[in-house]
Order: sequence, then structure tokens, then C-alpha cells
Amino acid sequence: MVKINKEIRDIILKRLFVSLGILLLIRIGTFLPVPGINHIDLAFYLQRHSVTKSLISTFSGDDTFVIGLFTLNIFPYINASILVQLILGLSPKLAKLQKEGDLEGRRSINRLTRFITLIWAVIQSVSLAIYLKQVLFDWNYLLAGEIVIWLTTGAMIVLWLSELITDYGLGNGASLLIYTNIISSLPNLCKKVIIENNQNFSLSAGIGITLLVFITLYGIVFLQEGVRIIPLISSKQLNQSSLQDSTISNNYIPLRFNQAGVMPIILTTAILVVPNYINNLGLLPKIDLPINFGSLKFVYWIGYFVLILIFSSFYSTIVLNPKDISDQLQKMAVTIPGIRPGVQTTFYLKQLMKRITLVGATILATLATVPNFIESTLNITSLNGLSTTSLLILAGVVLDLVREVKNIYYSNIYNNMYQ
Repeated sequence: MVKINKEIRDIILKRLFVSLGILLLIRIGTFLPVPGINHIDLAFYLQRHSVTKSLISTFSGDDTFVIGLFTLNIFPYINASILVQLILGLSPKLAKLQKEGDLEGRRSINRLTRFITLIWAVIQSVSLAIYLKQVLFDWNYLLAGEIVIWLTTGAMIVLWLSELITDYGLGNGASLLIYTNIISSLPNLCKKVIIENNQNFSLSAGIGITLLVFITLYGIVFLQEGVRIIPLISSKQLNQSSLQDSTISNNYIPLRFNQAGVMPIILTTAILVVPNYINNLGLLPKIDLPINFGSLKFVYWIGYFVLILIFSSFYSTIVLNPKDISDQLQKMAVTIPGIRPGVQTTFYLKQLMKRITLVGATILATLATVPNFIESTLNITSLNGLSTTSLLILAGVVLDLVREVKNIYYSNIYNNMYQ
């Protein structure tokens, strides 16, 4: 037993050091400046434009900003993955390829994801190079081309390194990179909240923020781990005269309350928040309308809540199709007790998924709007940085790491038992 524990410890430590080493390498590459960019001009521009400076401090974790080799980080891959998920939901051919689950099908989808990642990296690099035209005094098309090449190459290197973490390290590479980015920005967020609310900060505000964090984390863990158990019974068990409840309870379908993950919040943010950021940066022409938008803030958050509900329902049907589950159960000669196979099973699963998705989406939408409620009630600013998306990712990555460590532990015990 001591030998088994030592082997497991060595495997976990080896994987942990691989993940930490690659994450450290990517972090160093983020601050490795792209040649040709005068960062003195960039710093001067940030000092004169408060909106851009605020946006940069949100993403970089500090008021200083370096356009480095790995500045794009894993974000082109995240955008590509979201787009591929939408394509799989809309393309029956690709969806069938994914459902078959063979090695060649997975390779084809991975190749598609990498290709779209490359396209996204080029788009983001070009956008950044064009935006730098108003920042750098020595900007020219040759410099813009070099910036695009450096940033695109860096994004693809980060993608390769993240896949190395997934294959040889501990945890999922892309998730760990996002986790690292969020953790690195937390000290700056805490500092910003304290500085901006030095006058308004009180005991009630501190208690409110603490309750916000604990309630949100509790709700997030519930969403990540909460499932609705659907019992299953095989045709062989139906033919048996004595049927044990324990046998039925061992066979089930676990339907998660939050099938869509953070996708509803991301899509809602893309529709409501991103245009506002672009407008604040001055990239869109300003249109003066005879409307007081400050009075419509309540309407805005109701729309935010409703859109999360809509996108949760839409994306859940993409992730999990009731008809596909019904067909798979019928092929395996497995049924739900009291429900006929075929159309009745599909209808039952569809109705059940609607109810489960509604509960999960309501909790997710509530958690997403809680920081804004605390902001307006306690008159505290900068709590938007404490987003539900960030906490959902943090909790999800930690839970995935715990599950992976458990899998390594049990798989090694199993292998040693049957050697």
C-alpha cells in the first residue's frame, strides 16, 4: 500500500510540475515585448485615455501594459471553441462525426478548431495592429505586419503548450490558462475596490461583499455538481421475476442543472456589454438620442437576466439532444421505468430537460446579476470585475482538478490490483 501511494504521489507531482512549468513559461512570454513597438508611446497614450487605461487594467491586472509575444493568450482558442460548438449544433454532418466518437472524428474536429483558432488569432492581431495606429508615432504597414505575425505565432504556441498541459500535465490546459489570468487580476481588483470605495466602505459593505462571494460560490458549486438522476432498466432486468431496487439505482442518466456552462453569460455579454466597450473606446460614431439611459439601468439588467435564460435553453439543446439519448437507449435495449421507448422517451426527456434547464438558468442568471444588485444597494463600485463567469471558471477548474487527482488515484490502484 505504501508503494502504491508513493507511485501515485510521484505521478501527480510529475504532472503538477509539468503544468506549473508551462504556465510559468507562458506567463514570462506574456511580458516579452514584441519588437518594433515603442512602449513609451503606449504608456503615454494610456495616461491620456482613462477608458482605455481602465479596460487594460481589467485584463492585464495592472495599469502598465506590455504588448508581448503571448498577449493574445488562449483567447483565440476559446473563441474558436465557442464557434465550433455552435457549428456542431447547426451542422448535422459534423454533429454525427462527433457522436460517433472515433479517433478520426475527434481529430477532424480538433483540426477544425485549430484552423478557426488561427483565423481568430489573425483577426485579433490585425484589430490590435490597426488600433495601435493612433497610439504609435512611427506606425507603418510593415510594423503592423510584424505585429500580426508575432501575435499570431504567439497565440498558436500558447495553443500547443496548452495541449501539452492537457496531455502530460495536471488539468485542462485552456482552463488552467484562464484560471491563471483570473487569479493574477484578483489583487488588482481588490486594490481597486478599496481605493475607489474608501469613503463609502463600511462594515455593512464588507459583510455584503463577503456574503456575495460565499453565496455565489455555493450557487456555482451547486450548478457544477447538481444533477437530476434518471433511473434506467435493461430488458434483461425486466424479464427477471425478482427485481432489486439497488440494481436499478446503479444504472442512471445524470442530467446536470447547468448543461451550458458559462456560454449563456458569454453570449449575453457579447450582445449587451461589448458594444458599450467599443463605444467607450471611440471606435463607433456617437449618436445623440433623446433618452436618459441612466434611468434604463433596471431595464438593462432585466434584459440581461432574460437573455441568460434564453441562451441557456438554446445552448442546452445543442449540448444534449433528447432524441439522440432516446435513440441510444433504444439501441442498448435500456428504458426508463414507466416510460415507453421511442417517442414517449424523447418527449419525457425533453420536458424534464426544460424544467432542469429553467432551474439552472434561473440560478445562473441570479448569480450573474447579484454583483450589480450589491453595487446599487451598498453604493460600491468596481464589483463588476467580480463576475459570476470568473467565479464559475475558478470553481469549475478546482473541481476538475480534484476529479482528475481522484481518477489517477483509483486507476493506479486498479492497475496494481490486476497486474
